[in-house]
Amino acid sequence: MIERCREAFPVAMMCRLLCVSTSGYYDWRGRKPSARQQDNARLARRIHQLHKESDGVHGSPRIWEDLRSDGETCSLNRVARLMKYDGLQGIPSVRRWKKKPSTARPEHVLNHLQRDFSADTANAKWVTDITYIRTAEGWLYLAVIIDLHNGIVVGWSMSQTMETQLVVQAVLMALWQKLDKESVILHSDRGSQFTSREYQKFLIDHNIVSSMSAVGSCYDNAAAESFFGLLKRERVNRRRYLTRAEARADVFDYIERFYNQRKKRKLASQLQVTLN
Repeated sequence: MIERCREAFPVAMMCRLLCVSTSGYYDWRGRKPSARQQDNARLARRIHQLHKESDGVHGSPRIWEDLRSDGETCSLNRVARLMKYDGLQGIPSVRRWKKKPSTARPEHVLNHLQRDFSADTANAKWVTDITYIRTAEGWLYLAVIIDLHNGIVVGWSMSQTMETQLVVQAVLMALWQKLDKESVILHSDRGSQFTSREYQKFLIDHNIVSSMSAVGSCYDNAAAESFFGLLKRERVNRRRYLTRAEARADVFDYIERFYNQRKKRKLASQLQVTLN
């Protein structure tokens, strides 16, 4: 406090009022930072960088995970303390599951996942869903395909209309990056796009097993819902898009530059730990 106010008040007076010896203050002021203080300063700079890269949405747990991926050995408490000292905080996650009204035709497709959102290998289980993004020009619709093995968005598509081709294009993108011809389970809700003959025939033609949630049950597709929750909380709800093109560019940036890259860094870190 004396250091912060030394330009406004005499040092000797502040030392006397705060019961601090003048020589002790000047000794502290001239003392070089300890190794711990220097390391905290270095770590704080990296925390600021990661927090800025996340657009200010990541709190101490996510920042700590990124630091661990970079090889840092700091504790979560230390990261939280440094962030609190610098006034940095993330945006807390608030989950509000809402039951969706069903618009699907009563076509019978089995639920092959049964809320088991784990997968031992890549391209074994995918989930898909559609969400709405508001712009000044009108709605922009986003369909995504997520691999349950690693959580990476392997396919996505955006359009100003919510038609079957929106989902088909997302699935095609996922198939392009899939090197083998093995069958994969693709889970969705029972929206009209997913129950359409065009979509179901497309899945059969490409060796994809269709799986669907129970009518009106958002929990059966919680993995896709969770991604959309992150997208809205960390990016979309913090923007105001004037055009659909602006929204497209920002959503592309979030998926490919931010979300997928973070997932890949985490996977690389886990692989390195396993190899060691």
